[in-house]
Amino acid sequence: MLRTPSPRNNPPRRELALLLLGLTALFAAVHPAQAALGDRIMVAEAQFRAGVDRIWINGANTPWHSWNDFGGSFDPAWWDAHFQSLHAAGINATRVWITCNGEVGIQIDSAGQVRGATSAHWNDLDRLFEIARRHRIYVMATLLSFDHFKDSHPGHDRWRQWLRRDDTIDSFIEHYLVPFVHRYRDNPYLWSIDLMNEPDWVHENADNGRFPWTRLQSYFARGARAIHANSGILVTVGIAMPKYNSDSTQGAVGNMIGDVALRAQLNDPDARVDFYSVHYYDWIGKFSGNLFYQNPAAAGLPTDKPNLFGEMPANGTKGHTTAEDYEGAYRNGWQGAMGWTSNGVDDNGSLRQLAPATEAFREHHRTLVFPGEP
Repeated sequence: MLRTPSPRNNPPRRELALLLLGLTALFAAVHPAQAALGDRIMVAEAQFRAGVDRIWINGANTPWHSWNDFGGSFDPAWWDAHFQSLHAAGINATRVWITCNGEVGIQIDSAGQVRGATSAHWNDLDRLFEIARRHRIYVMATLLSFDHFKDSHPGHDRWRQWLRRDDTIDSFIEHYLVPFVHRYRDNPYLWSIDLMNEPDWVHENADNGRFPWTRLQSYFARGARAIHANSGILVTVGIAMPKYNSDSTQGAVGNMIGDVALRAQLNDPDARVDFYSVHYYDWIGKFSGNLFYQNPAAAGLPTDKPNLFGEMPANGTKGHTTAEDYEGAYRNGWQGAMGWTSNGVDDNGSLRQLAPATEAFREHHRTLVFPGEP
């Protein structure tokens, strides 16, 4: 006999819709959507991830167009066109020097106290990061360089005074680094901050001040803690020589940016880099061999975090094409390569030499370069 269903057996449409919505949400939590280019890059299992998908840094360096661009002679039309060219060449990330020698942008007095940055500096960076978002280019932002400390520019003593004391380092953290992070942390195309370009030369060279590593490490530890405490942006330091990023390579001095070294200066779990960014040119190969054809462990580098080449010649290394170098880096377990440079700032090459390599890598490994794109 047919019976009219009771309300208990036939839920109202609104309750049914809510039930379906709940099941959809549960399914999404268990099976997240595929990553799309533009997800924040994170670290998982010593690799990079954009969302749930692996991403390999098929990268470049675009350090400056006009020295000290931001707050100086910034040309947004040039950067817009160049970032469009980078994406067309299969490049998913580039390294940009936010200040080149500290003469423009950051406000620092003769005692090394940092007071902030100019309005022009912030306005130019606002445009840079919007250009990066538009063209889907991840930016590694290099905040400082050994150039800040060189005898050859008039403000070098201000930066040397800054590095000598923790309170002046803290003034940079409070008045520049944290505001920088807060301003851009919601833009996933600021994927990483490189706290300093090649601090090795600040340690080794008299014309850069010849500072002990402990002073540099104090900055790295304080800077890393502030970035991690305020954002999901990854942190690194661009090291010129493997001997300062290793405990075992030929001539190794020690891993100067490892957790132990940084926490000796600041005992905090956030005082850490998230990945290693070693630079490689042929003169290094005389001591260690060509690193593109060795895995990081064989090269004596630590493997507790991802390793990538933050700089390498866009012309290619001795005896190899640039395309061979990129593919060699990938096959040997490096997590990216960033050719110096995309815009030909010196004789190491430009996009003319770099593009055939990055385009070939994109064609062979498209889902690693542009995850989520068809």
